Amino acid sequence: MVERVYLFDTTLRDGAQTQGVDFSVAEKTEIAHALDALGVDYVEGGWPGANPTDDGFFASQPQLARATFTAFGMTRRPGRSAENDPGLSAVLGAAAPAVCLVGKAWDFHVDVALEIGRDENIAMIADSMALAVQRGKEPMYDAEHFFDGWKSDPGFALACVEAAIDAGARWAVLCDTNGGTLPSEIARIVEAVQKSVPGARLGIHAHNDTGNAVANSLAAVEAGVRQVQGTLNGLGERCGNANLVSLIPTLKLKTGFETGIGDLDLTHLTRASRLLDELLNRAPDRHAPYVGASAFAHKGGLHVSAVMKDPRTYEHIEPERVGNRRHIVVSDQSGRANVLARLAEAGIVVEADHPRLPRLVEEVKIQEFEGYAYDGAEASFELLARRTLGTVPEYFEVESFRVTVERRHNALGKLITISEATVKVVVDGQRLLSVAEGNGPVDALNAALGKDLGKYSDYLADWRLVDYKVRIISPQAGTGAVTRVVIESIDDSGIAWSTVGVSTNIIDASFQALSDALIYKLLRENAPA
Repeated sequence: MVERVYLFDTTLRDGAQTQGVDFSVAEKTEIAHALDALGVDYVEGGWPGANPTDDGFFASQPQLARATFTAFGMTRRPGRSAENDPGLSAVLGAAAPAVCLVGKAWDFHVDVALEIGRDENIAMIADSMALAVQRGKEPMYDAEHFFDGWKSDPGFALACVEAAIDAGARWAVLCDTNGGTLPSEIARIVEAVQKSVPGARLGIHAHNDTGNAVANSLAAVEAGVRQVQGTLNGLGERCGNANLVSLIPTLKLKTGFETGIGDLDLTHLTRASRLLDELLNRAPDRHAPYVGASAFAHKGGLHVSAVMKDPRTYEHIEPERVGNRRHIVVSDQSGRANVLARLAEAGIVVEADHPRLPRLVEEVKIQEFEGYAYDGAEASFELLARRTLGTVPEYFEVESFRVTVERRHNALGKLITISEATVKVVVDGQRLLSVAEGNGPVDALNAALGKDLGKYSDYLADWRLVDYKVRIISPQAGTGAVTRVVIESIDDSGIAWSTVGVSTNIIDASFQALSDALIYKLLRENAPA
């Protein structure tokens, strides 16, 4: 019989503890809906009563079709009853059918942090679970520092878990709270716990401080636990949590376990991962397993030839199964096979004996010798190829651009730096002039270039720049060094594209990349020439 593993997402609570992350109510709602659409079993919304954002989120909780909305909190405090604990009351009073309550499972914390008797700690857990059952909730016990507790005093750690289960907890979640336990230890301890508590009542919550959170979660599942907790993209404090974006496809495609994720659900995985990055204004990790832009990228000529014959030679799954796609990288190591494969990927049909193909292969090698890098700027490669083959429309002509930087005191006497860009373009014979200010010269140039392109402005309304990278190609040249600029853009479709520019002038390199980004967007939108 196929065994079921339940997926519990903690992005909205654990992930919100990440340094630099501060979700709004609207962002929490959008992420919750994405998780629900993906098919996770539980979405933990946060801690009611802990802060205004979580209070606002629970007051207008998202309507989830599949996932169980869950509130997080802690067991009752020492010295008071569960019924008279304001913090616990706020959690149990939230409009969520499930609650996950954290309680100590490490004798060291009970002795030093709480400074209470161990019997009192066990009673706090049992009382809180029993009250949650009485209030009609699905209760879960989050056994904080369980694995440290087990190593210190396995009898006490197990007593905490047994107290929660005996009081009616649906799940006892074993937490590797400081991320210091290794997979072999996880498996051994989980097997020992199951001599007293069945795996169907156990969960795993792993942090990533040794880089083993995903491996620890899989080891726990193999050893018998049937709930896995984690976050989108491994978000979380310190080094993060177990990454559900890696765990979900691994459980579904690589093991014999069943999850609530269907085949169609799984194709939304890449989009869900990139949605989170977009909300956080972060560039997606190109090398992320399964969903990264480089996860199915092939650069070496021999590899490309093999993949084109049979993808199984260098791909462990079909990229489409997780909503990703194959990338054939073009660089100065490229041969004809790479270029043909990349052209086909871009929808450009070219015969192997096309008279301009050798010219394109040579042009790529020349450009990369000068500093261009097309393995990280696929959109610029496609434009180079189309230009060489004569298939890029002349949407607009840039007559000139100018950028000024002024440092001065403002009306309040504060020293500020203002950047202003002026761009002159010609569209359909009409000269258009745009002026814009920005936080820096590139920001100002970006604003001016996209400000007014006549009949093409509507096509660019949802275009935005999400990442900007600069690399010095020839540092030995000092301030006269060649600079490479790579820009990543995105639109409302969620599809990102990268463009590159190279020059001894960083502004000129930036303008090349910006111009390519706009042209590529117009090309994708089938804008009329």
